[in-house]
Amino acid sequence: MIIAGSDSSGGAGIQADIKTVTSLGSYAMTAVTAITVQNTNGVKLVTPISANTIKKQIIYTANDIKPDAIKIGMLQSDKVVEKVIESLKKIKVKKVILDPVMVAKGGAKLINEKAIKSLKTKLIKNIFLITPNIPEAEVLAGIKIKNKKDMILAAKRLIHLGAKNVLIKGGHLKSKKVEDVFLNKSELKIFASLRHNTKNTHGTGCTLSSAIATFLSCGKSIKKACDLGIKYVNSAILTNPNYGKGHGPINHLNSVEIKKKFR
Repeated sequence: MIIAGSDSSGGAGIQADIKTVTSLGSYAMTAVTAITVQNTNGVKLVTPISANTIKKQIIYTANDIKPDAIKIGMLQSDKVVEKVIESLKKIKVKKVILDPVMVAKGGAKLINEKAIKSLKTKLIKNIFLITPNIPEAEVLAGIKIKNKKDMILAAKRLIHLGAKNVLIKGGHLKSKKVEDVFLNKSELKIFASLRHNTKNTHGTGCTLSSAIATFLSCGKSIKKACDLGIKYVNSAILTNPNYGKGHGPINHLNSVEIKKKFR
């Protein structure tokens, strides 16, 4: 199940999540938290869905088809965070992945300060894995991240806040390789990937968290799910369709071989 906002351009949010889950062989259900008006150049408008409606989407859907994993994306207000926590406690799914979406690729802010506080003090304790990028990790951990050592320190702070597992994405650091830091109370793992020189990376965070949720739902271990998710996103970036005038989408279908009769 995906709890997140909609992206009218199709590259991020619910649309990216559904494409990812489907292309990796699983079944996607959704609880939409907001409708956005956007394209590859940026976000023009965000229209929130009421917190009660979001809660009802989650519970009513899960009562019929219980999800094996949950991915949480955009939660724009503290009321929404509260209702999502209530929903999680009611449906009792253990594999919950939180992508703490705060700012869109174009710079638009997608969450308010009260929601960030609720996320840090309440929601983080109810999730299995949190997957912030560096700007998000800086806000949540309260430190400036300039290198891998800072990423590890930020991850430790998130563990202290109650996160069971943390994956901080290193794409914002300027280096030849992208290093993602995975940490829990017993182990540290660095996932290193080649950096692809492209502006077409819209929706990579949404896609990665949904990919990890999918692999977890199929029974993979947390580290294996992160590894496979990172590889899937790297392949999607490398084969991007080069759409749009701004930060273009990635290729969510990179894992799918389309049969000739459907071409």
